[in-house]
Amino acid sequence: MTDTLRFCEAERPWLLETIEALVRLESPSTDKAAVDRCGAELARRLTAAGGRVERVPQVERGDHVRAVFPGGPTQVLVLGHYDTVWPVGQIERMPLVERDGRLHGPGIFDMKSGIAVAILAARAMRGTPRATPPTIVMLWTTDEEIGSATSRALIEREARASAAVLVLEPSLPGGAAKTSRKGCGEFELVVHGISAHAGLDPGTGASAIHELARQIIAIEAIQDLPRGISVNVGVIAGGSRANVVAAEARATIDVRVPAMADVARVESALAGLSPELRGTRLELRGGVDRPPLERSDRVVRLYELAKGIAADLGRTLGEGGAGGGSDGNFTAAAGVPTLDGLGPAGDGAHAAHEHVIVDDLAWRAALVCELIARVGAEQKD
Repeated sequence: MTDTLRFCEAERPWLLETIEALVRLESPSTDKAAVDRCGAELARRLTAAGGRVERVPQVERGDHVRAVFPGGPTQVLVLGHYDTVWPVGQIERMPLVERDGRLHGPGIFDMKSGIAVAILAARAMRGTPRATPPTIVMLWTTDEEIGSATSRALIEREARASAAVLVLEPSLPGGAAKTSRKGCGEFELVVHGISAHAGLDPGTGASAIHELARQIIAIEAIQDLPRGISVNVGVIAGGSRANVVAAEARATIDVRVPAMADVARVESALAGLSPELRGTRLELRGGVDRPPLERSDRVVRLYELAKGIAADLGRTLGEGGAGGGSDGNFTAAAGVPTLDGLGPAGDGAHAAHEHVIVDDLAWRAALVCELIARVGAEQKD
């Protein structure tokens, strides 16, 4: 194991150069041309690292990148995304710079550093003495930040062929792995009313806005924060003019749930909303489309493996949960052992202070390398 860590530490210049190359190629989810430019560079580096690379073409989103590093019969899926929330040009406002041991830049924490760490892990697997490792499949997708609509089926298919899934999303504060994530959903509640002149004959109308106000109170009552269930009305809209009784109003609702059992409860509660004002009608759309990553026995077993490897590397690897979702939610819900948050420590995902801790990079690659090898070895036993 010291050979692996020594290899990764020696490759620190390569690691930093790779991170910088990926960050400079800005890749906002909705800009296919920009994402594909980054994907081309990612594919080149994966090939140079020994991977058999294919680009999975998309029409509107960037092409997903799949790389296979051949090994034994056991497959381990290394998963993440290279789309970001930042528009092209953000790097001018958030320059790529190292200060006080922190490397800053748009998308560097979420999650281009994690991609570079994973590639170095694959290089370390080939560059250090060991028995035949498992086959590594890396899948880097392009629409995680906007719901994974074009990548979900591919992710789930690769996961079902794998003994385990390692997600290189950012670690928790302090560097802990993520052994649970909340499920995420978005709903839209549309209220249909009856328009009327607000001054001449308001009594003949039925205000969709007034009804929506009542429904928002009812929606808030569904929330159960002590149990980790959040239901947030984040956007509202409606009406046409101040002197017109509103014929329509709508609300966008964000839902986060810690367990699958909560999904049905929340969806049922929202579906059960009923209008209070005569003449109004409700229409509900959406659902929980990213299931929760629950802290199952198989997730814990994978974490314990990683924790032991980290200890051998002279590090402490904690664990915790996250309120946001990732593509690891899909793989865990498919029944495949999944460990998330294996990317380097840092802070500022989706924020102007986004950065990674430089000294946390190389050992992460050693951790991922040895965890892949350990999963393969356990499958042989």
